[in-house]
Amino acid sequence: MNNNLKKTLINNIVPILILIIIAFCFPLSGLSVTYTIQEMILRLSRNLFLVLSLLIPIIAGMGLNFGIVLGAMAGQIALVFITDWQVVGMQGVLLAAIISVPISILLGIMSGMILNRAKGREMITSMILGFFINGVYQLVVLYGMGKVIPITNNKLVLSRGYGIRNAIDLKDVRKVLDSVFSLKIGEIEIPVFVFLIVAALAWFTVWFRKTKLGQDMKAIGQDMEVSKTAGIDVERTRIIAIVISTVLAGFGQIIYLQNIGTMNTYNSHEQIGMFSIAALLVGGASASRATILNAISGIFLFHMLFIVSPMAGKELMGSAQIGEYFRVFVSYGVIALTLVLHQWRREKEREELRKRLMEERAAQTQDGDE
Repeated sequence: MNNNLKKTLINNIVPILILIIIAFCFPLSGLSVTYTIQEMILRLSRNLFLVLSLLIPIIAGMGLNFGIVLGAMAGQIALVFITDWQVVGMQGVLLAAIISVPISILLGIMSGMILNRAKGREMITSMILGFFINGVYQLVVLYGMGKVIPITNNKLVLSRGYGIRNAIDLKDVRKVLDSVFSLKIGEIEIPVFVFLIVAALAWFTVWFRKTKLGQDMKAIGQDMEVSKTAGIDVERTRIIAIVISTVLAGFGQIIYLQNIGTMNTYNSHEQIGMFSIAALLVGGASASRATILNAISGIFLFHMLFIVSPMAGKELMGSAQIGEYFRVFVSYGVIALTLVLHQWRREKEREELRKRLMEERAAQTQDGDE
């Protein structure tokens, strides 16, 4: 029982630490319960789709996909086009989703092919790949649009005649999904339609795990060499996992930005991967195992920290900026701590397996001598 408790504490050390910090900060923040609940509902609806897009590569043993920023960039390019064409409302959101798909697939295939050449180092490779594609994205948006790619809306283009402005007002699609079907309970508004979309993705993820392709991914995640021997096309299956994740991230970014109503053309996508992964890890996930419950609880804990820490910092230190620094420190620290614990657990498991094998060999040798 003592060992089980110790193991449970080690496995959930990150969510426990965050919960302790929130319990300390919330009374200091002075925020009302109603405001906090409304903020949490808003952040769950805004971020949950993006975080769930991380799950399928984890099933395939590819770790945490920092490359979801590629899908986010595809979603943003689609939003630039529908804003230029002035396609409004639900039609605009649906068209943006359709436009993002081929771009996401192309980027996902390229990402998957590169990650196949970096087996065992997928996370750091996908992070660096995100930086590289970000440079290509900046080049296309800053110099290509208006010069090579026609942009007819002068409000989008910089005064020099090409390149997209730093901020785009998404007034034509602002809160379109949120307002389709919402429920108001007292002062709290719940965007039910967005949560239904998220529930559909959660159902798809559960269903996908049970399919032949999902089972193949699970087998690859457990042992790549055994999967090859069993006749599974490992490299193709891994590429499919990354493509699905990238396409879903494109949809997630569109959901995220329509909720905010403004797009920072050159920066909106940059922290998506980092914050989504941090939220998932805060929920108790690891680089090799993650569930839908990890995603939900992670967003709750991570964003609760985002809500209360600036106000707690202001009350405690006289400066809200202290709270901002603190939450940035926590977001990066959580990722570092979780990855260190993950590697430590892997080494521990390997050591235990090695010890067990040696004991079995010793027992076999002893039986042979007898």
